[in-house]
Amino acid sequence: MRILVWHVHGGWMEAFVRGRHEYLLPKSSDGGAWGLGRGGREWPVAAQDVNVETLDPASVDAVVLQRPEEIAAVARSLGRRPGIDLPAVYLEHNTPKGDVPFTLHPLADQSTIPVVHVTHFNQLFWDTGTATTTVIEHGIPDPGHLYTGEREEMGVVVNEPVRRGRVTGTDLLPGFAGVAPLRVFGMGTEALPEALNLKEFGLSEKRLRIAGDVAAPTLHQELARCRLYLHPLRWTSLGLALLEAMHLGMPVLALATTEASRAIPRGAGLVSNDVGDLQRFARRLLNDPDDAYAMGMVAREAALQRYGLDKFLGAWDELLAELPKGSRSGSSPQTGTANARQVADARQDTERTHP
Repeated sequence: MRILVWHVHGGWMEAFVRGRHEYLLPKSSDGGAWGLGRGGREWPVAAQDVNVETLDPASVDAVVLQRPEEIAAVARSLGRRPGIDLPAVYLEHNTPKGDVPFTLHPLADQSTIPVVHVTHFNQLFWDTGTATTTVIEHGIPDPGHLYTGEREEMGVVVNEPVRRGRVTGTDLLPGFAGVAPLRVFGMGTEALPEALNLKEFGLSEKRLRIAGDVAAPTLHQELARCRLYLHPLRWTSLGLALLEAMHLGMPVLALATTEASRAIPRGAGLVSNDVGDLQRFARRLLNDPDDAYAMGMVAREAALQRYGLDKFLGAWDELLAELPKGSRSGSSPQTGTANARQVADARQDTERTHP
């Protein structure tokens, strides 16, 4: 199939474009959220940069939508309406926000575009009304068992931790820095030292070691040198960095929120909403590298089984094959079936683990 899909969530696309289809990625001269294309990634040649304005409408077999506005954009550019003239699914990356658990999804109560959630938690908490929904859990290209744990540090991967604040558990970081140094990766992390001001907590600034926004291979190598992975996020969808850390063979600590309790099995670390328990467990792993290594092996085995790439791609192949075939002839562009009144409330920052 030839699938039109915008490069919105880099970590998710890292897996999706490794399937057996052709992936048409809109690219524009100014790049940005609507024209990133491949974005300089080392992806298979099947992932192709395209100009959506000049793309042959008949050459597209399906579209994977990720933002409500894409429904109108596709209809305007291709003259084919998603879910009517063009087979379409809507991929929801995020947890709802607003009046949870009453947040109405932008595609609620329509029957032509199925909604795909990346976690069972998201499916449960979004109100999609009568719309068809399913869950296809994340898939991760295996970076390999790289864990050494040689550094007595906690690794953290988070994007825009200052702007996102309590959502990403940024306020919890000083407490963990009191246990051991934190090595923090991700976009916008350079603003953390000033924002956290560890001196106010009686801690040395050296307890916060900013690694910044690095390419995936470097991230994997450097993260795997940390003794454990810390996942303090309160209210985001299941972070791909957590699953990558598990693939690396790292023991993990996480808040028992959203999908973490399903993703992290017993024996792979600790999942708890008692921050004190998490801090004490961190000390245990920092003091016992053999125990940390054994827990990391449990984490890796679980990640390979549940979040392996083949399982992920197989589930998407099955879903795409079941989509009703749309007409390839042009039609009058329309805005589609999204509940426009809900778009403003439902839009939120897409969580990415690395660029």
